[in-house]
Amino acid sequence: QVQVVESGGGLVQPGESLRLSCTTSENIFTISDMSWYRQAPGDQRRLVAVITSNGTTQYSDAVKGRFTISRDNVKSIAYLQMNSLKPEDTAVYRCNARFIGVGRGHNYWGQGTQVTVSS
Repeated sequence: QVQVVESGGGLVQPGESLRLSCTTSENIFTISDMSWYRQAPGDQRRLVAVITSNGTTQYSDAVKGRFTISRDNVKSIAYLQMNSLKPEDTAVYRCNARFIGVGRGHNYWGQGTQVTVSS
């Protein structure tokens, strides 16, 4: 199985910042669209941000202007810079790597990292 490993979660106060990191194998990372999802207690999993293998980005309205997704293709790391954090950003954040291989698509998930925004 392809490993997707996340880090960077934690407890912060409203208005503060966190940066999440997600890494996978180089051969997978290079060809994959990398995404961050989040799921709060009692809620469904929601897409937060996407960066394609070519560097194109998209954001949910809830985080647009506050979060930035980026990728380092040398280190095979995708980042989610989260600024001006709000209590409603509290959730388990999961990283996803997705690509279309020969004949079918492939979709890999990280284990999740907890982000808690509280005063």
